[in-house]
Amino acid sequence: MDEHFKLVVPWSPAGDQPVAISKLVEGYRKGLSKQCLMGVTGSGKTYTMACVIEKLQLPVLVLAHNKTLAAQLYSEFKNFFPHNAVHYFVSYYDYYQPEAYVPASDVYIEKDASINEKIEKLRLATTKALLERNDVIVVSSVSCIYGIGKKKNYEEAVLEVNTGSIFSRKEFFKRLDRNFYKRNDYSLEPGTFRVRGNVIDIFPAYSDSAVRIVFEDEEVEEIMEIDPLSGKISGRKNRIRIYPSQHYITSEESINKALKEIERELEERLQELRREGKLLEAQRLESRTRYDMEMLKEVGYCSGIENYSRYLDGREPGEQPGTLLDFFPEDFLIIIDESHITIPQIRGMYNGDRSRKQTLVDFGFRLPSCLDNRPLKWEEFVEYLRKVCFLSATPGDWELSVSEQVVEQIVRPTGVVDPEVVVSPAENQVDDLLERLREVLARGQRALVTTLTKRSAEDMAEYFQELGLPVKYIHSELDAFERVELLKELRRGDISILIGVNLLREGIDLPEVSLVAITDADREGFLRSHRSLIQMIGRAARNTAGKVILYADRQTDSIKAAVEETERRRRLQVEFNRRNGIEPRSVNKEIISILPQGLQDTQNFEAFDLKTEKKWTKSELERLMWEAVEKLDFERAAEIRDIINEKFQGGGEVAPRDNSKRRKRA
Repeated sequence: MDEHFKLVVPWSPAGDQPVAISKLVEGYRKGLSKQCLMGVTGSGKTYTMACVIEKLQLPVLVLAHNKTLAAQLYSEFKNFFPHNAVHYFVSYYDYYQPEAYVPASDVYIEKDASINEKIEKLRLATTKALLERNDVIVVSSVSCIYGIGKKKNYEEAVLEVNTGSIFSRKEFFKRLDRNFYKRNDYSLEPGTFRVRGNVIDIFPAYSDSAVRIVFEDEEVEEIMEIDPLSGKISGRKNRIRIYPSQHYITSEESINKALKEIERELEERLQELRREGKLLEAQRLESRTRYDMEMLKEVGYCSGIENYSRYLDGREPGEQPGTLLDFFPEDFLIIIDESHITIPQIRGMYNGDRSRKQTLVDFGFRLPSCLDNRPLKWEEFVEYLRKVCFLSATPGDWELSVSEQVVEQIVRPTGVVDPEVVVSPAENQVDDLLERLREVLARGQRALVTTLTKRSAEDMAEYFQELGLPVKYIHSELDAFERVELLKELRRGDISILIGVNLLREGIDLPEVSLVAITDADREGFLRSHRSLIQMIGRAARNTAGKVILYADRQTDSIKAAVEETERRRRLQVEFNRRNGIEPRSVNKEIISILPQGLQDTQNFEAFDLKTEKKWTKSELERLMWEAVEKLDFERAAEIRDIINEKFQGGGEVAPRDNSKRRKRA
């Protein structure tokens, strides 16, 4: 196994990249713990960090502020390091409604969730890789700061099997059961095992292949890797490690110990509530908790078991939970992408979670110990920043204040200059924008328009549509399926104008866009801060014809700062192009899925040409479409939807999705 990072690309660093790489690597080797790469849009920050990774040869955690950006980064690092372990770790919930209570209306909301098993598999594969090798890059959302159980408990549950090992059948089955593998002699599925005489087949929950263990009496005679569907042998091994099929590890002993602690806390809390005259809350708490205790005692599980994680993990009150960060070695690199957004998001996670749970405690829905089922506090997270690089075109004040070195990456290898910025009066902004959009359409290019509210985005899109412009709106109320499809439509040219609020700022790569229009740019606030303006200006920085219009009746401090910074960056790029004889060229990027290949069902989606394969029925295509949605392959799902409409003249109507089979009560 090659455990050295090896970057595989057909080009060499260019522009500001060589200097940035050298400074960052030298900084870490000198012992700097916090550095910042302030790189403009299109300057190749991800490639720069890939070069740094190859030189440092350390495990890496890449943090992104949403699943889509994480998927994009995962895809890029996977291409950069095809021979190394690149993994994707995000929340495995397709749908998540946390438990909550609203005192004002006396409404209790039960926790409800739908788990994406493909993502759960990728999460398990991530921790397995971190325990087995050093050449690991994990691209993660802020899900990595939430509790997944103690690393020590997880490691102790790993079942190691060698040829020649001695196991009684009862002992072996008990070990598999402890690792949450269920016996299924009829169908071998992830997280199950089957027994046929002296042969035991195990399908690890984190793998695409299964393991066949052949016993001779109580001795392991052979270990083989097999295809779980056909049973075909793909390799033989002398040793195998079978990791648990879930991160939270509980045992009969830990449950029995936890039940005693829960009983003790319950009695103390009931006395406290009764002293305060909260008899309803006391009755509610006792009823709910004793039901959970009975479930734990009888089946080893209960709804909301994570609320008792402090006792099941053996943690002290207030002690931080075990997270993905604990699976990394002492010396590893953290890269925080779009740090000006990701850092505040991490800061806010604990307080938001605490507020919701405190209400549940106050009104008798949960014991106070549920507060220890939580994400990391900010100060706890900071302790892991022993070697970190903040990436952003507009780093936040905190990143700049703690960074021991700030490295600029302003010059783009493509020679593309930052867009021209024009400030235009806001009084007649819609009419002026209409004329500019028509010019963009005449050139066959694309445009983005940002508004301050969802309503204004919808109204403006409707107005332009009535005038015959190919435009749609995008905002947070559209589901992920619709948002990804809209971006793809824009790149393909199915539409030419997209109107939104703040979804068009960070982490979206749209090289066809030549015009960005920012309405009401003088309304100071988060959406019109100098950082937000610079980020939105950057959306037009991948096209040589890039231009940005700021509609404003007054020059705010944010507008002045954004325009001055953009002009500074333009001057640096123009001078670099002049010295090196570079002719700017627009970025030309293939339209591909931004989602991890690990979430795609290759047998269903890649082995067939759905348009020509005559055996597909409408119901089969509808099933494949919803499977694609579950696997987060929204672009493929949209493709299948279009085929259904084309082949069956469905008029956009497809069978409703049956969520009853997918949802699992937590």
